[in-house]
Amino acid sequence: MTERRRDDQSTSVREIEFNVSNASYPFVAVSEKANCRIELVEMLPNDSGQYVEFFTVADADPSQILDYTDPYDTDIRLLSERSNGGLFEFHVSAACPVITLAELGALPRIVRADDGSGRIVAGVPPRRDEVAIVDEFLAENPNAELAAKREKDNLEPLFSQTAFRQELYAALTERQHEVLKSAFEAGYYDWPRKCSGEDVAAELGITSPTFSQHIHAAERKLLTLLFEEPQADFSHD
Repeated sequence: MTERRRDDQSTSVREIEFNVSNASYPFVAVSEKANCRIELVEMLPNDSGQYVEFFTVADADPSQILDYTDPYDTDIRLLSERSNGGLFEFHVSAACPVITLAELGALPRIVRADDGSGRIVAGVPPRRDEVAIVDEFLAENPNAELAAKREKDNLEPLFSQTAFRQELYAALTERQHEVLKSAFEAGYYDWPRKCSGEDVAAELGITSPTFSQHIHAAERKLLTLLFEEPQADFSHD
């Protein structure tokens, strides 16, 4: 077990860095208008298919930030306020470059804008195709520039729980995610169990064998991400 963990920790990962300075990105434009620093500290998916992002702002009046975001199609809320900044909650769509990277399989580490100059750094897990991620990201974000590629001894995601979720969501099919989530919420994994597989299958309108097929595939992928070497290919599961 000790030898296995040492081998896992020694696996190198790639890190990619992009410069983004286009005003179409709210965090970049607002940092320029307010002459401040804006930095992403957390990103979470929500039930509506969008994402919630939490940004800290330094060296700016929080009321200015709210005013400057009015032109953009995003909901924003001030969560906490300081004399020269605060913590903000943004509800954003898939057009966000950070979300694009995450959905391509990269793990955002640094997302920051200073006075209109944006920087995004992401780790690329060994099982992901670095070249494909960079090419597709730049195709969707033509105003971005690839600033650097680096080798890292280990992956240091901005938010470890979210990074794991991103890997899991990328591995699961939509149906597997639905079955796993429904089973969890129904108490299928409680002890004693609050419901059977047949109960969850009936709730979802599928047969018991279909439920078993999807739940076992989802569980295997979850356990593979936890325990296996970083080379599993789930594309055909």
